[in-house]
Amino acid sequence: MYPMSLTHIANVVGGRLADVFDPEALVTQPALFDSRDAVPGSLFLALTGQHTDGHAYAEAAINKGAVAALVTRPVGLPAIVVDDVLTAFGRLGRFLLHDGLGTAKVVAITGSAGKTSTKDFIAQVLPGTVVSTPQSFNNEIGLPLTITMGDNTTDYLVLEMGARHIGDIRELTWIAPPDISVITNVGTAHVGEFGSRENIAQAKGEIVEALQPDGLAVLNADDPFVRDMHQRTQARVVTYGLTEQATVRAVDVTIDGQGRASYTLTTPEGSARVQLQFVGDVQVPNSLAAAAVARAAGLSVEESAARLSEALPRSRWRMETTIRADGVTIVNDAYNANPHSMRHSLDALASMTGGRDQRSIAVLGRMNELGDDARTAHEEIGRYAAELDLDQILLVGEEEAGWMQSGVRSIGGKAVHLPDQDAALDLLHNILRSGDVVLVKASRGVQLQQLADALLQPNPRPTGA
Repeated sequence: MYPMSLTHIANVVGGRLADVFDPEALVTQPALFDSRDAVPGSLFLALTGQHTDGHAYAEAAINKGAVAALVTRPVGLPAIVVDDVLTAFGRLGRFLLHDGLGTAKVVAITGSAGKTSTKDFIAQVLPGTVVSTPQSFNNEIGLPLTITMGDNTTDYLVLEMGARHIGDIRELTWIAPPDISVITNVGTAHVGEFGSRENIAQAKGEIVEALQPDGLAVLNADDPFVRDMHQRTQARVVTYGLTEQATVRAVDVTIDGQGRASYTLTTPEGSARVQLQFVGDVQVPNSLAAAAVARAAGLSVEESAARLSEALPRSRWRMETTIRADGVTIVNDAYNANPHSMRHSLDALASMTGGRDQRSIAVLGRMNELGDDARTAHEEIGRYAAELDLDQILLVGEEEAGWMQSGVRSIGGKAVHLPDQDAALDLLHNILRSGDVVLVKASRGVQLQQLADALLQPNPRPTGA
């Protein structure tokens, strides 16, 4: 973090110092909201949630070296007192970006699916010093926190921006006005919150509305909702996708036996072959978005292709692929799920098998936040899985798993409905053999990653199932 004194921070965020012995003490490390992560020089955020109050952990953070806590009430320890911690932290992030990080360019990414993988690609293809969103810290807490990870040597900030309501991204772009805005797609993730895909598109498009005329909008030409967003910005527009009309596109796409795509990256400047290390054909458009950003940064098509081919998955539980000692492959894609990502993950599973000794096994759980479309969406995913002719379909959970089973049966397919992770683990122990590929996929709230992790343990049992 760009070094700032407590007095300076208090002035920026509109707060006052309390119980501070040295007002000129410097915060030199990134901010944090988990006291266990505190280090000398950090700033602790005393956030209040449904089940916990960060003020209770301020002492633990300061004992580990945090210079002060950002609080809404004095805690008898060095603190900056503000009316609202999140609002104040957003002001600090905006200040740091404008005054602490110098010439760092902001690449902002949003979309219903693929944000995190696209962020990981972009962070690895850009030249210079790059700071990117850790994990999926893409909200009003995680975005300014990411900014505090940069300093005056940072060339690019690659920031993932999420939304659950119209206006959320507008607030994030106030904190971090983008130089380049990337939109991956408009799907049905959080449709229960937004009400319709049109509303989702309205929310996602705020990221291009925030661009200045000298900025760049990178839009998915294969998604009509995204493609039409060129009308919402005065900035320059570059498109990417599989369509011939895209500025940056992929041709001659092939998938290898491990589910990894290769293709010829084609731009107005030339072409070069790419071999991705990420699993799933959905990674083709994600990597194309990164190629469009790299092109804007001045990289040649050959340099972009080479960097894309070297890029590795950085975020856990997103098509995280591990081969066990007995030859069973576990694909942990349980970070989140919606109908769009479910289809792509199932396609990837189907592409990873087909040999005589290989079997495809899908272990699927609930998709959250689908509102009135929930039953129909789950039934459609069941039908889609059955149409792929997978060897085994295991459905874990209660009502939603039953809906998926109905979808499977509606076209004459077979699926096993299991009540919980323990039952799923017991069954998998009995049926798995060398060469099998197991996909584990559900929304984050289902915690199905515990099953995937358990399948990798010597004596596996899911915890908290």
